[in-house]
Amino acid sequence: MDNSINENIEKSEFDAREYRRKETKLEVYDWLKDLPEAQQENDLVEVRFKNTRKGYYRNTTNIKLEVGDIVAVEASPGHDIGEVTLIGHLVPLQMRKHAPKHEVELKRVYRKAKPNDIEKYEEAKAREHSTMIRARKIAEDLGLNMKIGDVEYQGDGNKAIFYYIADDRVDFRQLIKVLADAFKVRIEMKQIGVRQEAGRIGGIGPCGRELCCAGWMTNFVSVATSAARYQDISLNPQKLAGQCAKLKCCLNFEVDAYVEARKKMPSKEIELETKDNTYYFFKADIFARQITYSTDKAIPANLVTIDAGRAFEIIALNRRGIKPDRLERDDQQREPTKKEYQDVVGQDSLTRFDNKKRKKKGGNGNSNNNRNTANNRERRKNNNPNNEAPNNNQQRKRRFTPSNQNNNEGKKNNENKPHTEE
Repeated sequence: MDNSINENIEKSEFDAREYRRKETKLEVYDWLKDLPEAQQENDLVEVRFKNTRKGYYRNTTNIKLEVGDIVAVEASPGHDIGEVTLIGHLVPLQMRKHAPKHEVELKRVYRKAKPNDIEKYEEAKAREHSTMIRARKIAEDLGLNMKIGDVEYQGDGNKAIFYYIADDRVDFRQLIKVLADAFKVRIEMKQIGVRQEAGRIGGIGPCGRELCCAGWMTNFVSVATSAARYQDISLNPQKLAGQCAKLKCCLNFEVDAYVEARKKMPSKEIELETKDNTYYFFKADIFARQITYSTDKAIPANLVTIDAGRAFEIIALNRRGIKPDRLERDDQQREPTKKEYQDVVGQDSLTRFDNKKRKKKGGNGNSNNNRNTANNRERRKNNNPNNEAPNNNQQRKRRFTPSNQNNNEGKKNNENKPHTEE
């Protein structure tokens, strides 16, 4: 008997872990979990449902909950199934940011989800796609200017939430009646924006990674074109828009750093005056604190790059009525010096193999050949005092004919014999 109970408990925990792996989409980092005062008990719990829907509940029965537990919570009507994403003292702070103000009385956490609860919810979840397709057809037949983006069933299957997108106000009272008769559940309509739709559907961004709204972002912040201007990004709508056809959320990630860095740079509207020309702002490298000035407002002409410190010095001199000879310092060249990079690996040259062959041909091999040809010429001159070039065919005949060989042997024998006088 005890073994069967333990097997059921292990089965319920295993199902909960499997369900948790499938539904983890938006994560919450508890940055207060290491503080001693955060270890105190708190009955507030944050529960996440499908995709981006979250709710806050009270643990009135003091169930020992941890982040990642699958729980059954109170709903109207029935109950719903969700995942615990946050506990402790960070929950009230999250409630101030996200929870609606009109929700004064929070609902309760019933229990940890049982295998029957998860099985029933999975059955209801399997009907969501077919319900969405049929609901779109019904809305089209009624002539409503709206798009049903997603459908979410409640944990017990007694209620369905229809998420829709519409540019104008839509009268969907007739639609609710038709949907209730078709699906035999309680209907709730929620209007969402295109950003929320992208977060619910998911996808891959132009950076090659999962969409931030579908992966880790917990809330959506408005993005303005000023964020692109601060970062000197080209205002190209095709480059700045994401899959939701709105400005990319990642434009806001680094804009604060750019704003702080711009405070340490001179204004773009200030003109620098020297004895020869008046220089206008052309471009700036904010983090390197380098500014490029031009003698013409419209086109880049006589570009000069100086650091921000030198720019502030010239501004101070101009305010006192002093015009320096030039923008650069005395120890700085007129034109910006180019950085010379060393090729450590030796693989950036496309003709590196050809250079080796050229060196080999024009090196020791050619010098040896030149020496041999010079020696041959000297020998020929010594053999031919009249500088007559011998025929190559004649030389070969003289060397290899047997008569010449006998004559040469006779000469050697005569040289070896002793000389006698008659």
